[in-house]
Amino acid sequence: MCIFLTLNDFQLSKKWIRSLFFGFLVSFASFYTVKAQVATPKRTISIDFNKSSGPLNTMFKECIGAGRANEGLRADWQQQLAYVKKECGFKYIRMHGLLTDDMAIYKEDNKGNAEYNYQYVDALYDYLLSINVKPFVELGFMPSALASGNKTIFWWRGNVTPPKDYNKWEALIYNLTAHFTERYGAEEVKTWYFEVWNEPNLDGFWAGTQDEYFKLYASAAKAIKRVNNDYKVGGPATAGAAWIPETIAFCKQNNVPIDFASTHSYGVNQGFLDEFGNSGTVLSKDPMAVSGDVINSRKQIQNSAIPNIELHYTEWSSSYTPADPMHDSYHQAAYILDKLKQSGTAPNSMSYWVFTDIFEEAGPRFTPFHGGFGLLNTQGINKPAFYSYQFLNRLGETELTNTDTRSWAAKNSKGDVQMLFWDFTYTDGGEGVNNQQYYIRDLPAKAKGKTTVSVSGMPKGNYRLELYKVGYKANDAYATYTEMGKPSQLTRQQLNEIKSKNDGKPFVTEKVSIRGNGLFTKEIELRENDVILVNLVRL
Repeated sequence: MCIFLTLNDFQLSKKWIRSLFFGFLVSFASFYTVKAQVATPKRTISIDFNKSSGPLNTMFKECIGAGRANEGLRADWQQQLAYVKKECGFKYIRMHGLLTDDMAIYKEDNKGNAEYNYQYVDALYDYLLSINVKPFVELGFMPSALASGNKTIFWWRGNVTPPKDYNKWEALIYNLTAHFTERYGAEEVKTWYFEVWNEPNLDGFWAGTQDEYFKLYASAAKAIKRVNNDYKVGGPATAGAAWIPETIAFCKQNNVPIDFASTHSYGVNQGFLDEFGNSGTVLSKDPMAVSGDVINSRKQIQNSAIPNIELHYTEWSSSYTPADPMHDSYHQAAYILDKLKQSGTAPNSMSYWVFTDIFEEAGPRFTPFHGGFGLLNTQGINKPAFYSYQFLNRLGETELTNTDTRSWAAKNSKGDVQMLFWDFTYTDGGEGVNNQQYYIRDLPAKAKGKTTVSVSGMPKGNYRLELYKVGYKANDAYATYTEMGKPSQLTRQQLNEIKSKNDGKPFVTEKVSIRGNGLFTKEIELRENDVILVNLVRL
């Protein structure tokens, strides 16, 4: 049967038609909204308490960077390092400028004879060892009395020219190494690393050629080994993961000792040296930025004539300039974890550059947040990046088997369980917008749905569940600073307010009882670039 209806039959008004059409649109939109919600993949991280993948790889806290040696004589620098050591567990520290004039180690008398002085170096190293931090000794830059030219870098004028006399250079390194041995003992110095120079593949850092660097390296390495053959020496400490095959080949062909290869990587698309951030940096969209370099460097070593030496990335971060606001942003926390996880077992260490904004390559900075490299700002405020390392340091010594690529799971000898997971979502301001323009903005994070964390096989009993977070306006000191109007200087009240609002305390604390089935499960809301630490403490 067919029924034919007309508008006249129903005497429809235009208003009724509009209402009908609007209702259809609402229903259509609701249908696709529900469909989109259903289509969103749900993330589940499932762990078995009894399935271990072995000891936790702690390459992430083997070493941390600092600006220059002379800054290490400051009281506030030392206080911040002690705090970072306590909270993040770093074992070594590497810095520029050990041999630079402001450390007063070298001069010559009027007959050209060398005079050595290690009072400042001793004060610095005595302090480091007193808080159980070992030096990763970077040998540079050139004392002006030994330099062949006047070319310098940075506000503090590190001389980057080759030595005027390579025999005197070798004698300096020998004398310094012998002094360390006398003061700290050979068994202690055997645990150190000696790295020759910094980024000699960049004209700004080395005024010589590659061959001249190899000559510099050979002289230093032989001097160190003459003091004790068990001391560890390496290089080339290049920018951009360069020169590793060439350095190993040179050492092999010329019987020059090398115990480790070192290099650097930063996750931006352009250049390698920008003291002031004037050129503008843009975060690379390559999902394997930084970590791809690390993995390739390990392959280069394995394919070389000396395939078993260690690999140390003695500088790395998202950006190579101390004027990049991403360093201050909540995005940096997830970025750090993503790159460390991707790098896996390829490096022996990944030394984040640097632990503090007390860092004067471009001179003293004039604002509390200026895109500095540090985990802490100049006043000791924890940035989001700090919490990445603090959370990593809270992982137990045994890693649990885990197939989720953006998380770690671990347990400790007490039976406590930790799960650290995050979202990393690349965001930018579009074509032509650089980091200096983008990361100073208020950047709310979009929802990424719920993540279910599940641990089976847990011993039954009572636990305290602690949930910690870093993300947009969660331990996000820069956001608090922005809400204050970005004052150029902080009052004591403002400093204390920023610290208290971003103090890293758990956002959830509750008691959990594990029954006979040994299962713990929890749903947790996640946003773009959130970092979550789940800590189950056995009571």
